[in-house]
Amino acid sequence: MTYRVQLHDTSDCFEARPGEQLLDAAERAGLVLEHDCRFGGCGACRIKLIEGSVDYEEQPFGLSDEEAGQGYALACQARATSDLTIAAQLRSPDYIAPDYHSATIVGLEQLCHDVTHLVLRVPTAQSVNFHPGQYLNMMLDDGMPRSFSMASPPRGDLFDLHIRRVPGGRFTEKLYGHYRIGNSLDVELPLGEFRYQAQSGKPLLMVAGGTGLAPIKAIVESITDAGDAPDIILYWGVRQQRDLYFDAQLSDWAGNLANFTYIPVLSAAGDDWTGRRGYVHKVISEDYSDLSRFDAYLCGPPPMIASAKNAFLHLGLDVESIFSDSFNFTHELNAA
Repeated sequence: MTYRVQLHDTSDCFEARPGEQLLDAAERAGLVLEHDCRFGGCGACRIKLIEGSVDYEEQPFGLSDEEAGQGYALACQARATSDLTIAAQLRSPDYIAPDYHSATIVGLEQLCHDVTHLVLRVPTAQSVNFHPGQYLNMMLDDGMPRSFSMASPPRGDLFDLHIRRVPGGRFTEKLYGHYRIGNSLDVELPLGEFRYQAQSGKPLLMVAGGTGLAPIKAIVESITDAGDAPDIILYWGVRQQRDLYFDAQLSDWAGNLANFTYIPVLSAAGDDWTGRRGYVHKVISEDYSDLSRFDAYLCGPPPMIASAKNAFLHLGLDVESIFSDSFNFTHELNAA
């Protein structure tokens, strides 16, 4: 027995076996749905159930309760329990297939107590026009990857990364005393579906947690460099003031760009902090009673993404206007 899965408003359809993930079934039929992590962490493969039902072996972390309640599912984890009609995005025709390259460290600078600015030169990737928001894989000696978002738009053969030190991390620990300028590394790029969706023209609510700022920064720079940018409001949530490793630059942008607003938020601020306090999604909920006019771009730890999605949907933000990269979770699963 198989279930018939029809793509809404198209002639495309495929058959799914009982217990088979929809993403796998579509690929078996030659249809590549938009996706990234394949583990249910990022939400890139979100689909809308028009007719029929699905179940999961385990509820995916990248799907909020609010999204599920509105009929959304994640194709990489959802299994058909009936014939289906779904609204889904096929992989974009401007998709850039990743490839392996040799990189050289040309910049290595401490941005704060636990974040390093790593700059790589990748001569063979000079013509790779990646999308701001995407990430690369750093390949370890045993072939296992560690994933980091590019922190700037494409600029020739140079690639910026903001890398937070993870205690015991097989790669991040080596940035402290082991790697030097001139050392070689193997990388795979570009990867990921997190990117700017320019077609709506809505103002942008950008929400970053920790080094989740990196892809958000790349997107903001690409938009403002292009000119005629929409209004951009960036909330950056970290624990303490010392974690605001890019604060001066963002404050400069806010002072010099008429359509850019920057609001840092500390969840564990000291007594000397005079700015906003608390969890970043709660601060945004205090500032706005209605988010329906925005597109939202979220990048940070999984709990931040999940909490923000649920809060923002309650404030009228359309599910289709939320674009997210559950930074740590997705990238660690890719590494696994």
